[in-house]
Amino acid sequence: MEKKLLQKKIVQTYKQLKSQIETRLKEFRSTYKKSDLEIFKELLFCILTPQSKAEKAWQIIKDLEKENLILETPQDILEEKLKNVRFRFNKTKYIKEAQDRFVKGKRIILKEIIEQFNDEKEIRRWLINNVKGLGMKEASHFLRNIGKGENLSILDRHILRALKELEIIDEIPKTLTSKRYEDIELKMKKFADEINMSLSHLDFVLWQIQTGRIFK
Repeated sequence: MEKKLLQKKIVQTYKQLKSQIETRLKEFRSTYKKSDLEIFKELLFCILTPQSKAEKAWQIIKDLEKENLILETPQDILEEKLKNVRFRFNKTKYIKEAQDRFVKGKRIILKEIIEQFNDEKEIRRWLINNVKGLGMKEASHFLRNIGKGENLSILDRHILRALKELEIIDEIPKTLTSKRYEDIELKMKKFADEINMSLSHLDFVLWQIQTGRIFK
């Protein structure tokens, strides 16, 4: 889409979706105030999402919860649950490692760790260094989904495509180092400021324009 047309569509779409976006972000903030289980579910969900449909990933999480398997899942059962997910063996390993790291008996310690940080970028940095399966995008996604990442951007292929069309970036990077990710995030934040929109709202608007839906 041409730059000027996309900018116009962003403004129009935002007028239509603003209240819906605010409601969704409020729901995300409330997640953090709920049980530790809800936060941990979001972490496992974001481990599953790379190159997989979000709806499918969330359904797996709901199935695991229904069978009381969120805190601990036998490997063979988890591999079966993930049979239609890309990189299922790696993701099985990452989920098992997250369960081992953050579940102590029946107690989940993830929230305790998050609360040691005051800055969302510091939390993100800790996550990508300590949780296998989470890169910058997935860690940002997780923090946004628990109401702790509204100043972070989820730079997936849809958002990057839109940023290229807006001429915010020259090309879609084949790989994203942490530094490159943060550079693009800053450019996106600058654009959001220019059109009087928060970064989290712009993220949702661009996702809606590119995919036609809002999910998680």
